[in-house]
Amino acid sequence: MNDSSQPAAASQLGVVILGAGRSSRMGRPKLLLPWRESTVIGAILSQWRSLQPAQITMVSRPDDEAIAQELRRLDFPIQNLIVNPHADLGMFSSIQAAARWTGWFPGLTGCVIVLGDQPHLRTDTLHSILLCHLQHPDAICQPIHESRSGHPVLLPRWAVDRLKTTSLATLKDFMNQHSTTIKQCPVSDVGLTLDMDTFEDYKLLLTSHH
Repeated sequence: MNDSSQPAAASQLGVVILGAGRSSRMGRPKLLLPWRESTVIGAILSQWRSLQPAQITMVSRPDDEAIAQELRRLDFPIQNLIVNPHADLGMFSSIQAAARWTGWFPGLTGCVIVLGDQPHLRTDTLHSILLCHLQHPDAICQPIHESRSGHPVLLPRWAVDRLKTTSLATLKDFMNQHSTTIKQCPVSDVGLTLDMDTFEDYKLLLTSHH
């Protein structure tokens, strides 16, 4: 994918960064941990800003002042912060909160669901997902490394609309229900298979991705 097509690939997409978890296994707010010259959330925002999507949003817990303060430092438009009052119900509740949010720009062709703890993904991995959407605009696009699939997941507009009212409990259940519409996008990024759940995970990723 050449440089000239990168902005076009994302120009009609919304991005949802999921940041409403409690980071219980980490023992501290993982999105606020240092990453390179910024923080974890700062690195993710910078990466997605470079791809020039139509709109970047983030889902947070109610009254998470530490996150709100960091977003202000990063010049994130606070009107694009989606508060999930049911964050304790888990990640899928945040995805549904984003789907039901009324602040989306009109005309978006889909949304990218981004985990808030993957600053280690390579930008070319994100390019591959965006290119998949260009080539298969009605498909759910999911990256896969070897045999393991992961995030970010790109949902076309119809899928976002169905999320608003689905009674399913998880994104995995939702994708299983629509498995015939999934287009897997092979990537060479081993980071797709690496989690950042514990402080040991964080230290390992920080060392190996600097």
